[in-house]
Amino acid sequence: MKVLVADKIAPSGVDYLRKQPDIEVVEAYGSSPEKILELVADVDAVIVRSETKITREVMEAAPSLKAVGRAGVGVDNIDVEAATSRGIIVMNTPGGNTVATAELTFTHLLCGARPVPQACASMREGKWDRKAFSGTELFRKTIGICGVGRIGGEVARRAQAFGMKVLAYDPYLAPSRAKTLDIEPVDLDTLVREADYITVHMPKTERTSNLIDAAAFAKMKDGVRIFNCARGGLIQESALLEALKSGKVAAAGLDVYEKEPLPEDSEFRKLPNVVLTPHLGASTQEAQENVGVEVAESILEAIAGGVIMNAVNMPSVDKKTLQALKPYLDLATKLGTVVQQISPESIEKLKVTYWGKLVELDANPVTRSIMFGYLQQISGENVNHVNAPVLIKSLGIEVDVTKSNVESDYTELIQLEATNGSGKTYSVSGTLIGKNFMPRIVEINGRDVEATPEGTLLLLENQDVPGMVGTLGQILGRENVNIAAMSLSRNEVGGRALTVLALDSEPGRETLDEISAHEAISNVMLVKA
Repeated sequence: MKVLVADKIAPSGVDYLRKQPDIEVVEAYGSSPEKILELVADVDAVIVRSETKITREVMEAAPSLKAVGRAGVGVDNIDVEAATSRGIIVMNTPGGNTVATAELTFTHLLCGARPVPQACASMREGKWDRKAFSGTELFRKTIGICGVGRIGGEVARRAQAFGMKVLAYDPYLAPSRAKTLDIEPVDLDTLVREADYITVHMPKTERTSNLIDAAAFAKMKDGVRIFNCARGGLIQESALLEALKSGKVAAAGLDVYEKEPLPEDSEFRKLPNVVLTPHLGASTQEAQENVGVEVAESILEAIAGGVIMNAVNMPSVDKKTLQALKPYLDLATKLGTVVQQISPESIEKLKVTYWGKLVELDANPVTRSIMFGYLQQISGENVNHVNAPVLIKSLGIEVDVTKSNVESDYTELIQLEATNGSGKTYSVSGTLIGKNFMPRIVEINGRDVEATPEGTLLLLENQDVPGMVGTLGQILGRENVNIAAMSLSRNEVGGRALTVLALDSEPGRETLDEISAHEAISNVMLVKA
């Protein structure tokens, strides 16, 4: 079998592959796209970093290609959808750069407190200007950490070692995880008002884009220091520039940018109170060794028919088990996505209960699909079936799995319950119906329903009074929103009812507000399945 190493990885990773019997390794660093099309003609696997793009065209030119490995986390340079459609496994190396990124963050933090780079540059010019480079201490200062996953947690530990008070903003951080880390969870407004130092460690999503904007800077202390070694765009760069110029922000450290490479004419390059690095988060010998060997091991397992590790586009199971589990995986992802939207942001526990065939099968990939679904809308593009358990754990969420032999109303059933810190539970259950194993939601928060987990679902509680269906139809109809299906569950005639509407399009805010304002309706919720 042949492995093409298209981008340079740690020599230990290449050596690992070369030592394997029946493996031919081709190193082709810096090859043009045209050359890559030639080289992949007879390869079984390709290893890349971020330079080489593995497009649909490349895959079509590689009839023997079984796996693509990325020595790093992001897979933006790989067409994952095309790979999936062609049965090609795409793998990454989650977690290999955690310590490296945390340490780089703290390097920036220290340079923000003590202007060492600026003092060094002055010394090289032959100057001796002690007064110009006075700094501040970290001891007894307050650091605000936005995002307390693996990297944010490591930064918190280092800050505590320096005697800092740690505030944390993470809507999905469980109280038990915060207690274990000995950090104080707060809302974003509190964090930006009280922190002397602020650092961001969140995935970039629609929700976190420009998380720190002009409004946030306005609330900060004068002389605050801010850092980003996570993703460009978490801090609004235009707002940061103004804050640096005005003195609101005393110092900043950036390793990532909205546009990379950072343009030559960027104003950041001209400011003396900013330390800039060219996306060095994973650029340590140890991190590169970790991801180099990890990607080599994953590739070898994949093309040799072993256990699939670190797969982005499929569960890590053998083919026989995967075939048996396949109908359940989509259902599980949908249930996870739904329960995340109907439960509070911060939960302590996810309880999964299986009935039917899953009692006898290895349900781990199904459980991972549930976790993936739960994280899908809150953890950004980096979440997959492999790193979902790690991300769930980093949020302090306990996952409890039960296989039940107690008789159920359904031959096959998955129940998912999310419990918050006060013990309140939010639940959703699903099953498979028909010869084609179509997923159906059959219970929400203890109420029997029947809904297809696709597209947009409108959930609401209402008093069971005549004319309610017509009222909803009229309100939605005014915005030309069509009701595709409806499920009604009531506890008694005239009592409280749970109504689930499947909609062909998403209603606007005004329409939802009008529904919410109806005297017989409460708890209106829009769920994207």
